[in-house]
Amino acid sequence: MKLQLLAAMALATPLFFASSVRAENPQDLQKLLSTGECVKCDLSGANLSGAHLIGADLRGSKLQGANLVGANLEGADLTGANLAGANLTSAYVSNVNLKQVNLNGVNFTRATIHDSNVYQASMNDLNLNGAEIFNTGIGIGGEDAEIPDWK
Repeated sequence: MKLQLLAAMALATPLFFASSVRAENPQDLQKLLSTGECVKCDLSGANLSGAHLIGADLRGSKLQGANLVGANLEGADLTGANLAGANLTSAYVSNVNLKQVNLNGVNFTRATIHDSNVYQASMNDLNLNGAEIFNTGIGIGGEDAEIPDWK
Protein backbone atom coordinates (compact mmCIF):
# COMPACT_ATOMS: atom_id res chain seq x y z
CA MET A 1 0.00 0.00 0.00
CA LYS A 2 2.81 2.40 0.93
CA LEU A 3 4.61 1.54 -2.31
CA GLN A 4 1.51 2.41 -4.37
CA LEU A 5 1.13 5.72 -2.54
CA LEU A 6 4.79 6.56 -3.14
CA ALA A 7 4.47 5.70 -6.83
CA ALA A 8 1.35 7.86 -7.18
CA MET A 9 3.10 10.79 -5.50
CA ALA A 10 6.15 10.40 -7.73
CA LEU A 11 3.96 10.50 -10.83
CA ALA A 12 1.90 13.46 -9.63
CA THR A 13 4.83 15.65 -8.51
CA PRO A 14 5.76 16.91 -12.01
CA LEU A 15 2.16 18.01 -12.52
CA PHE A 16 2.39 20.41 -9.57
CA PHE A 17 5.53 22.03 -11.00
CA ALA A 18 4.22 22.09 -14.57
CA SER A 19 1.21 24.14 -13.55
CA SER A 20 3.45 26.99 -12.35
CA VAL A 21 4.86 27.47 -15.87
CA ARG A 22 1.69 26.67 -17.76
CA ALA A 23 0.35 29.23 -20.18
CA GLU A 24 -2.83 28.98 -22.15
CA ASN A 25 -0.68 27.58 -24.97
CA PRO A 26 2.50 25.78 -23.79
CA GLN A 27 3.79 25.61 -27.39
CA ASP A 28 3.71 29.42 -27.55
CA LEU A 29 5.69 29.63 -24.32
CA GLN A 30 8.31 27.24 -25.67
CA LYS A 31 8.48 29.19 -28.94
CA LEU A 32 9.10 32.45 -27.07
CA LEU A 33 11.77 30.99 -24.82
CA SER A 34 13.64 29.31 -27.69
CA THR A 35 13.38 31.99 -30.40
CA GLY A 36 12.58 35.28 -28.66
CA GLU A 37 9.65 35.74 -31.04
CA CYS A 38 6.01 34.96 -30.47
CA VAL A 39 3.70 37.25 -32.46
CA LYS A 40 0.01 36.94 -31.53
CA CYS A 41 0.77 34.18 -29.04
CA ASP A 42 -1.35 33.18 -26.06
CA LEU A 43 0.85 33.50 -23.00
CA SER A 44 -1.95 34.29 -20.56
CA GLY A 45 -0.87 33.43 -17.04
CA ALA A 46 2.61 32.34 -18.16
CA ASN A 47 5.40 32.27 -15.60
CA LEU A 48 8.15 34.37 -17.17
CA SER A 49 9.65 35.42 -13.85
CA GLY A 50 13.28 36.47 -14.33
CA ALA A 51 13.11 35.79 -18.08
CA HIS A 52 15.57 37.55 -20.40
CA LEU A 53 13.23 38.80 -23.11
CA ILE A 54 15.65 41.35 -24.55
CA GLY A 55 14.42 42.39 -28.00
CA ALA A 56 11.55 39.89 -27.89
CA ASP A 57 8.83 40.27 -30.52
CA LEU A 58 5.52 39.87 -28.70
CA ARG A 59 3.32 42.04 -30.94
CA GLY A 60 -0.37 41.33 -30.43
CA SER A 61 0.25 38.63 -27.82
CA LYS A 62 -2.00 37.82 -24.88
CA LEU A 63 -0.12 38.15 -21.60
CA GLN A 64 -3.03 38.72 -19.21
CA GLY A 65 -2.05 37.79 -15.68
CA ALA A 66 1.47 36.78 -16.75
CA ASN A 67 4.21 36.66 -14.11
CA LEU A 68 7.04 38.87 -15.38
CA VAL A 69 8.59 39.56 -11.97
CA GLY A 70 12.23 40.59 -12.49
CA ALA A 71 12.02 40.03 -16.25
CA ASN A 72 14.26 41.99 -18.62
CA LEU A 73 12.18 43.36 -21.50
CA GLU A 74 14.78 45.77 -22.87
CA GLY A 75 14.02 46.62 -26.50
CA ALA A 76 11.00 44.29 -26.67
CA ASP A 77 8.10 45.03 -29.02
CA LEU A 78 4.72 44.47 -27.40
CA THR A 79 2.67 46.63 -29.79
CA GLY A 80 -1.02 45.79 -29.40
CA ALA A 81 -0.42 43.19 -26.68
CA ASN A 82 -2.72 42.59 -23.71
CA LEU A 83 -0.91 42.67 -20.36
CA ALA A 84 -3.98 43.32 -18.20
CA GLY A 85 -3.29 42.21 -14.64
CA ALA A 86 0.30 41.15 -15.37
CA ASN A 87 2.92 41.33 -12.62
CA LEU A 88 6.01 43.28 -13.67
CA THR A 89 7.39 43.83 -10.17
CA SER A 90 11.10 44.72 -10.41
CA ALA A 91 11.02 44.27 -14.20
CA TYR A 92 13.40 46.18 -16.47
CA VAL A 93 11.35 47.94 -19.13
CA SER A 94 13.70 50.06 -21.23
CA ASN A 95 13.13 51.08 -24.87
CA VAL A 96 10.05 48.86 -24.95
CA ASN A 97 7.30 49.48 -27.48
CA LEU A 98 4.05 49.44 -25.52
CA LYS A 99 2.03 51.22 -28.21
CA GLN A 100 -1.69 50.39 -28.00
CA VAL A 101 -1.06 47.90 -25.17
CA ASN A 102 -3.63 47.08 -22.50
CA LEU A 103 -1.74 47.79 -19.26
CA ASN A 104 -4.85 47.94 -17.05
CA GLY A 105 -4.14 46.63 -13.56
CA VAL A 106 -0.44 45.96 -14.23
CA ASN A 107 1.80 45.80 -11.17
CA PHE A 108 4.94 47.86 -11.87
CA THR A 109 6.12 47.90 -8.23
CA ARG A 110 9.87 48.74 -8.14
CA ALA A 111 10.05 48.38 -11.95
CA THR A 112 12.51 50.40 -14.00
CA ILE A 113 10.70 51.98 -16.94
CA HIS A 114 12.85 54.09 -19.28
CA ASP A 115 12.37 55.52 -22.77
CA SER A 116 9.35 53.35 -23.56
CA ASN A 117 6.55 54.18 -26.01
CA VAL A 118 3.11 54.04 -24.40
CA TYR A 119 1.23 55.88 -27.16
CA GLN A 120 -2.47 54.95 -27.07
CA ALA A 121 -1.89 52.41 -24.28
CA SER A 122 -4.67 51.83 -21.76
CA MET A 123 -3.28 52.44 -18.27
CA ASN A 124 -6.00 52.22 -15.62
CA ASP A 125 -5.24 51.10 -12.05
CA LEU A 126 -1.47 50.75 -12.42
CA ASN A 127 0.59 49.96 -9.34
CA LEU A 128 3.65 52.21 -9.60
CA ASN A 129 4.89 51.93 -5.99
CA GLY A 130 8.64 52.47 -5.99
CA ALA A 131 8.82 52.42 -9.79
CA GLU A 132 11.54 54.41 -11.54
CA ILE A 133 10.03 56.07 -14.61
CA PHE A 134 12.03 58.26 -17.02
CA ASN A 135 11.17 59.59 -20.46
CA THR A 136 7.95 57.54 -20.58
CA GLY A 137 4.38 58.89 -20.57
CA ILE A 138 3.33 57.11 -17.40
CA GLY A 139 2.47 59.09 -14.33
CA ILE A 140 0.14 59.37 -11.40
CA GLY A 141 -3.08 61.14 -12.26
CA GLY A 142 -6.75 60.70 -12.94
CA GLU A 143 -8.87 60.83 -16.05
CA ASP A 144 -7.73 64.38 -16.76
CA ALA A 145 -4.03 63.54 -16.51
CA GLU A 146 -2.15 64.70 -19.58
CA ILE A 147 -0.10 62.11 -21.43
CA PRO A 148 2.49 63.36 -23.92
CA ASP A 149 1.98 62.67 -27.62
CA TRP A 150 4.51 59.93 -28.51
CA LYS A 151 4.21 59.87 -32.30
